[in-house]
Amino acid sequence: MIQVGDPAPEFAGTDCQGRPVTLFGFRGRKVVLFFFPRVFTAGCTLENRYFRDHYEEVRALGAELVGVSVDPAAKSCEFASQENIHFALLSDSSREISRAYGVLWPLLNVDKRMTFVIDEQGKVERILHHEVRVFRHLDDVLAHLREQVPA
Repeated sequence: MIQVGDPAPEFAGTDCQGRPVTLFGFRGRKVVLFFFPRVFTAGCTLENRYFRDHYEEVRALGAELVGVSVDPAAKSCEFASQENIHFALLSDSSREISRAYGVLWPLLNVDKRMTFVIDEQGKVERILHHEVRVFRHLDDVLAHLREQVPA
């Protein structure tokens, strides 16, 4: 199980805009990596909309945003298009990223609703887990990022 202070597992994928996305590629910036169970479900749609609506604020606080689900790429990209999502949204249908971060529900084989804030050197800085309160992820991320901004 990943703990705060651990090196974050490397990941790689292609987002719905066709851009290659790797943890290493974000070195020098914080990364907010959030996992969610399924696209086109009520809670996940609300969570993604909330991240979408605050994406520029996350970036202004020095972080990049990456969302991950185990849905097939075509379905993830249909969702991103329909919801006007421009941050990196990755399909992890192989479940490699999810396994590396330890976020798969054992029997359901879908992601838990978990968020990792990764620092500029690739170490885990914060771990959030709220299954039901979907807005808490972004609220907690923003509070954490604001605390990190020099006064």
